[in-house]
Amino acid sequence: MTAKIYGLANCDTCKKARNWLARFEVPHEFVDYREQRIPAESLKAWAKAIGGWEKFVNRASTTWRSLPDARKTPGSDAEWTLLIKEYPALVRRPLVVLDDGTVQQGFTDNGFKKLFGK
Repeated sequence: MTAKIYGLANCDTCKKARNWLARFEVPHEFVDYREQRIPAESLKAWAKAIGGWEKFVNRASTTWRSLPDARKTPGSDAEWTLLIKEYPALVRRPLVVLDDGTVQQGFTDNGFKKLFGK
């Protein structure tokens, strides 16, 4: 099983996740979503798989807190995807997508051990 890891190259949590994958020799591909923008359809599907936009977006981030209040209440999928395309750092990181369609966000040692059977 190959995993695609979506995140930001300079994100400490993404670095920890990538180091964990390398240490346990888990085949994966890293995609920096600032450099390779994610299609709106993928964002919508992943947000749905995670449990909605509220869980998909990191509301504790500096990026979120710096947004004008008017931008913090998107009312549709189109508004959410536009916001994320404009501010990709809003997505909770890392985002892991497996070949079988499984989608998971965040990194913990135990969470990755369970996800990858290590």
